[in-house]
Amino acid sequence: MDTETKDQVAARFDDEQLALWEHVSDLWEIARRRETGPVRRLLHRDYTGWVTGLESPHDYEAAVASVGPDTPRVLRYRLRPLTVRIFDHEVGVVHYGYEAEVEAHGEGAKTIAGRWTEVYKRRGADWLMIAVSGGPDGMR
Repeated sequence: MDTETKDQVAARFDDEQLALWEHVSDLWEIARRRETGPVRRLLHRDYTGWVTGLESPHDYEAAVASVGPDTPRVLRYRLRPLTVRIFDHEVGVVHYGYEAEVEAHGEGAKTIAGRWTEVYKRRGADWLMIAVSGGPDGMR
């Protein structure tokens, strides 16, 4: 996966888009640290998501649990923004690829790669995640 520097990413996006992309990056760091409290505050209560390859969408509580202590630990990750679009300063859509090294309980580390589409709604100066779709490659 190609890796862009922060300056290269910043050159492709305006300030509003860049702020949303940094928010996405911050969420990955929160998830890496397995902090469910901040995730609860950064997801809309009516959030919904659908991981590619699964039978049905998941809800807010499942999304919070997906970063909790009972899930595989993220050791390292790289994100590659593809597009960041903001509509009327209210709704943002981010498409990106990722590569992560994860370690499940009692198993060695393995590398996974995939892609996400995330949808955000602005609340004041903050962005709330309202929906996602995507997941690891090979799940389709």
